[in-house]
Amino acid sequence: MTGGVTNGHDARPHPHDPGGTPAGGGWPGHPAGSTGYRRIVAALFLGGIATFAQLYSPQAALPEIGTDLHIGAATSSLMISAATLGLAAGVIPWSAVADRFGRVRAMATAMISATVFGLAVPFLPQLWMILTGRFLEGLFIGGVPAIAIAYLTEEVDRRHAARVAGMYVAGTSLGGLTGRLIAGPVADAAGWRAAVFLVALISALAAAGFVAMAPAARGFTPGRTRAWAGLARRLAGNLRSPTQLALYAQGLTLMGGFVAMYNYLTFRLTSPPFSLPVSVTSLIFLAYLAGTWSSTRAGALASRIGRLPVLAGSATLFAAGVAVTLIDWLPAVLAGLVVATAGFFGAHSVASGWTGAAARVGRAQASSLYNLFYYVGSSVFGWAGGLFFSWAGWPGATAMIVALALVAIGTALAVLRHATTRAA
Repeated sequence: MTGGVTNGHDARPHPHDPGGTPAGGGWPGHPAGSTGYRRIVAALFLGGIATFAQLYSPQAALPEIGTDLHIGAATSSLMISAATLGLAAGVIPWSAVADRFGRVRAMATAMISATVFGLAVPFLPQLWMILTGRFLEGLFIGGVPAIAIAYLTEEVDRRHAARVAGMYVAGTSLGGLTGRLIAGPVADAAGWRAAVFLVALISALAAAGFVAMAPAARGFTPGRTRAWAGLARRLAGNLRSPTQLALYAQGLTLMGGFVAMYNYLTFRLTSPPFSLPVSVTSLIFLAYLAGTWSSTRAGALASRIGRLPVLAGSATLFAAGVAVTLIDWLPAVLAGLVVATAGFFGAHSVASGWTGAAARVGRAQASSLYNLFYYVGSSVFGWAGGLFFSWAGWPGATAMIVALALVAIGTALAVLRHATTRAA
């Protein structure tokens, strides 16, 4: 089935590349404006929507989930945690699968399998079944972020790889936004099960678009030997690289701060002096559109002036935006949120793309490790922000978030200035 849907993409080992290596022959990558380039951009954009729409869609319907299943807020939030835990667990194994069977085949299999579980979850009757289904859904979703950056780095002209990485991240941000915005109103009208099912159906259509658009790999040949044989070596090689560790620190700290910002800003807006209803505060996710825009702009800018200035500048913008939300004036809070969101996604698009480009060994594993640190940061600091919020309110949460951003900026300036910073 997988071979059929991918039309044999990535499926033929090269006789001189038995271990799963770059295909050689001096393949320069699809140049900007070419048919292959446009197909990769479209395919990865759709892949971002297909995976992240269903990953986060229950977040907008958590109150309805709690009421329907007779559980509290903390337990209902496991709908998100179970899926992101599955994603974190899956990224490294999926990188090995991609080395063995090919990038496109692995991503197509991951998307199709994830949407199957996404379509099934709303019909499961008991909480433990639902959470198990969400974990497995996340496990398969992990195959896309684990492989996407390696795929585009190998298939696109290096001068434009940062730009395409930005477009992929834009697709992930738009997917997360779409899932939340659709699920909220539908859950109010027809219940959370109908809402989650509808988003999964949209994700299935986007996955079909990915399968139709993704071109066959020319910059990588899957290995005929067991991909697991050298997995530890490839992981260790990346974990010994100061450049990679500094990039992983970007994902860990910035994603942790970003999730904490959205988790606890809602509490700030529903409390005095704002006292907004939850139905209104849910609209803050529209700020994700700023991330959709900044992801593509950051990638294009990095191609011109280098990755480090854009990464450090975007992280600084994120910290500044969070600081602005301290002002007790709603327009200022919303403006700060938009600026912070744009800064975060700009930094993330540069750091994630740089990870694949800088890898000396195990490019897929390098990207998978970035995603592992990224989602660990989401889980740990997204939760820890609540401790600071309970201790000192929004100023306490802001202090933690800004501190994380400063760690990211300091690490980038101290370590990454020794790396090649230009996107080419």
